[in-house]
Amino acid sequence: TAKTSWPEVVGWPAAQAVTQVGTDRPDVAIEVLPSGTSVAPGFNGERVRVFFDGTGSVAATPSVG
Repeated sequence: TAKTSWPEVVGWPAAQAVTQVGTDRPDVAIEVLPSGTSVAPGFNGERVRVFFDGTGSVAATPSVG
């Protein structure tokens, strides 16, 4: 079963989290965005968004969508 969320990467440097997500799910596009960024609504099963804080650490659990 394909992985759909990565709670373990919260607090990691964003670049390291992107590497982990890409290793687990090479079939998805990964978007890296500052926390609070406005994004278009809607689910996309081929996308994972990684939101990072002011220190460059992952601020929320990345998930498919």
